[in-house]
Amino acid sequence: MILFFALLFLALAIAGATAFVIFWPLALVHIRDKHPEITAVLGHGAFLKPSALAWLLRGDYQSARDSGLSGLATPARVSLLVIIAGLAFAGMLWLWAQAYG
Repeated sequence: MILFFALLFLALAIAGATAFVIFWPLALVHIRDKHPEITAVLGHGAFLKPSALAWLLRGDYQSARDSGLSGLATPARVSLLVIIAGLAFAGMLWLWAQAYG
């Protein structure tokens, strides 16, 4: 049963990854087109750049006061959190299954 829930959390991470690859590139294009100062901070090719992902997780996009950017970056942030949480819970349950199963 533990491994079933571990696979369920892995599926949750995959669903988060699907949402992430939809919303994050759209947010980056919006940033490139409308916010050159943020583009300078993130740099080009920021899709999987750790500093850009940290910027997203911190919610620094909210300081831009752009509802279009918030509408794209918020789902990307939530999906990134879902990926992290899903992988963390799946890993913990897998370790539990290895230790006690």
